[in-house]
Amino acid sequence: MNKYIDLHLHLDGSLSEDSVKELCRMQGIEIPDNLTSLLKCPENCQDLNDYLRCFEFPLTLLQTEDAVTYAVEKLCYETDFRYCEIRFAPQLHTRMGLSERQVIEAACKGLSENYRLILCCMRGGKNEETVKLCPDFMDRGVVALDLAGAEALFPTRDHKHLFEAAHKMGIPFTIHAGEADGPESIRDAVNMGASRIGHGVRAIEDESVMKLLRDNAIPLEKCPTSNLNTRVIRDIKDYPIKRYMEFGIQVTVNSDNMSVSNTDVKKELGLINKTFDIDEDILLENAVKAAFDYN
Repeated sequence: MNKYIDLHLHLDGSLSEDSVKELCRMQGIEIPDNLTSLLKCPENCQDLNDYLRCFEFPLTLLQTEDAVTYAVEKLCYETDFRYCEIRFAPQLHTRMGLSERQVIEAACKGLSENYRLILCCMRGGKNEETVKLCPDFMDRGVVALDLAGAEALFPTRDHKHLFEAAHKMGIPFTIHAGEADGPESIRDAVNMGASRIGHGVRAIEDESVMKLLRDNAIPLEKCPTSNLNTRVIRDIKDYPIKRYMEFGIQVTVNSDNMSVSNTDVKKELGLINKTFDIDEDILLENAVKAAFDYN
């Protein structure tokens, strides 16, 4: 086991080429000649919506119980983190007839001891079943809900009813916010009760939102390379992580999508250390504090 912690890791965006080849073999699917380009975002990626297209092929391979279990199990084995929270959207794995319950059960079956699951609701999708099922798996490895997807097209505030229901059931949640949409998206997420914020890059545009994060002790799940890929930032030197830390906001550093962004949490921490001279052990300790179920 290595020392690393990843709190923001998407299953379908983090399948290694070896995993994808095995998933193809398991299901009698021909391995594409352009496999690398199908899994990795293009250098000229324009925005988040362009980036999200890279998830389509991996998702076609994750539509059976055996495939989902294998993918989770292999990801745990390949990373061997000190602690990790893998997130995925159960409703995206039901194209061949699986129920969301079957999908979640299959994912739980593949977990290693120090790994947990976050269930994603999808912006613009049908998410009530995901929220409803979450409590049934809170003692089997599921630790929280999330809201992911095309933030600019489907505003955070439009999903308030989902997280009101989650709050009533005592389910903690994180929300992707302040990535493709502005700081108001972060404000909405905090006001809805989010325990953490995914990305939160654009909080820097509104000091009142920064104060809201600081005063409510809401950690940010930072994913630098992903934010470069989606053009949320143009240069790593402009990444506001140090400014957030100096302001008193708790930040963590994560990979987001290991395959799509061609990275891992070790590389992300190294990038931040090289650019801003921030000790990775401080960021790892922040991750321990921010984790939903670190023992």
